[in-house]
Amino acid sequence: MKTFKQLVSEHERLIQQIMPWDLEQKLSGLHTPLILDIREPEEFAAMHIAGSVNVPRGILEAACDYGYSETLPELVEARSREVVVVCRSGNRSVLAAHTLQLMGYENVISMKTGLKGWNDYEQPLVDQDNKDVDQDRAETFLSPQIDSEQRQPENV
Repeated sequence: MKTFKQLVSEHERLIQQIMPWDLEQKLSGLHTPLILDIREPEEFAAMHIAGSVNVPRGILEAACDYGYSETLPELVEARSREVVVVCRSGNRSVLAAHTLQLMGYENVISMKTGLKGWNDYEQPLVDQDNKDVDQDRAETFLSPQIDSEQRQPENV
């Protein structure tokens, strides 16, 4: 049996990763990457990087191929384009980036530290109405909220 952290650690060795400042630089260049936000729709609606597209990780494979109700043509046609995968903290994006590589995407990168790191680096986030999100509000939203029953018991 493997834990989520173990799976992420295993797959980090198989993909490329960048930091938020690297993405900032890429976004100011001539050939901007496709930013693929794989968080859930309500997370994306609350805040995301302007211009990113949302495909939740749970439907990623279907969104990458034609013939499904989840198909996203922009993503299907991005197999040779640079794709930067983002999530909240940089863990889910590692697994999604690996999946994209398995599906033939040639230039996939995961953003280490996710949107939390992007916000910590003081880069802008927008909401579903394309309005700027306050950085303090983003910090609160992007910080993990772990209830007591979600913590591992001490006797395990």
